[in-house]
Amino acid sequence: MFLYGLLSTIIFVIAMPFVFAVRKLIGKPNAGLKAKFGFVSSPFREEDDVIMMHGVSVGEVIALVNLAKKIKETFPDKKLVITTGTKTGQEIAHKKYSGIADFITYFPFDIPFCVNRFLDNIKPSAVLIAETEIWPYFAYACNKRNIPVMIINGRISDSTFKSYEKLKFFFKNVFANFTGIYTQSEDDKRKYIAAGAEAAKVEVMGNLKFNVKCEKINLDLGQEGFRVIIAGSTHSGEDEIVLEAFKNLKNKHDDIKLLLAPRHPKRVPDVELLTKNYGLKYGLRSKDDKFTDFDVIILDTLGELGKMYSICYFAFIGGSFNKTGGHNPIEASVYDKPVITGPSIHNFKDIYGILDKTDAGKIVTTPQELEIYQDKLLSDHDFYKKACYDCKSVFEAQHGALDFVIAKLQK
Repeated sequence: MFLYGLLSTIIFVIAMPFVFAVRKLIGKPNAGLKAKFGFVSSPFREEDDVIMMHGVSVGEVIALVNLAKKIKETFPDKKLVITTGTKTGQEIAHKKYSGIADFITYFPFDIPFCVNRFLDNIKPSAVLIAETEIWPYFAYACNKRNIPVMIINGRISDSTFKSYEKLKFFFKNVFANFTGIYTQSEDDKRKYIAAGAEAAKVEVMGNLKFNVKCEKINLDLGQEGFRVIIAGSTHSGEDEIVLEAFKNLKNKHDDIKLLLAPRHPKRVPDVELLTKNYGLKYGLRSKDDKFTDFDVIILDTLGELGKMYSICYFAFIGGSFNKTGGHNPIEASVYDKPVITGPSIHNFKDIYGILDKTDAGKIVTTPQELEIYQDKLLSDHDFYKKACYDCKSVFEAQHGALDFVIAKLQK
């Protein structure tokens, strides 16, 4: 690890001025530099016990919120630090962890000077690192200081695994510095062990992202007697796909209605025009329009999409027929409603990977395939019932993840 620390420092010193300059030229701010160099002003006293959680960016930060609440509830005398690696992650952390975390800052650069200064200032008693973040020197420094450091919600993509496996001689030593590695699935467990982790340290915990509860909501959109399809968080180019499929399906299933929810409110006028051009009668949620009078209701209000999924028959999740990377399907599947997505899902690949192993979720590759699969859900009642049951089964299988982590912390 001495050699790694030396080489990483040399590379860092040579490369970073160029990286900083390029980022400045292209307008990407080098946010949090002072903190990333380890210069953090700790608000804690010498005697405070600190639990630190790290999520590199938005998805990981959001996934840790319920765990953070449970930690504060279970260990009220402990201080909680949240770190992120990106500016966006930092912004989300300040919104989501207000009143929960005692301190929010950036994760240090993984070189000796930065890591050691950071640990000297924060002095964590335990560290939880979410999902894919494996920082060799940080883990080594924690181990040298007898600070338990654990990977939680751990996963390794197929492409990353190939690299880890080739460098097993290195990662075997890296993984040895972790107290425990707790994975989302048996497949992830296998990958960690094959990449050099000690089998006794690796356990399956499930996925924290499924640790959400559905709310009991009373909504009246005039949906009684109709089957409502929701197209949630659609982007430009996707509304046409959704409307084309809906118009065709309506010829075969006259009891269906569509709730169309564009991701960005500024696109509502464009979506209205599109819907009109398809010859469909539409209303607006902001006007309290009902399905009894309209084929399509456009959700032009903010903050309501999550609860709308409670009334749907099934949902299409947008941002998936362009390069956006998809949006969170759990908001719909938590209500035991099947979800469908297009092929671009890199932001939520782990979640869709779990759903798509059953009939709880379906990844389609073309607009035609989307229409065919929707028709199957509408036509085959037994298949639809199984898809709904699979949603319930997936959540039950992942339910223990949060308690698993708390139990490890209690030890």
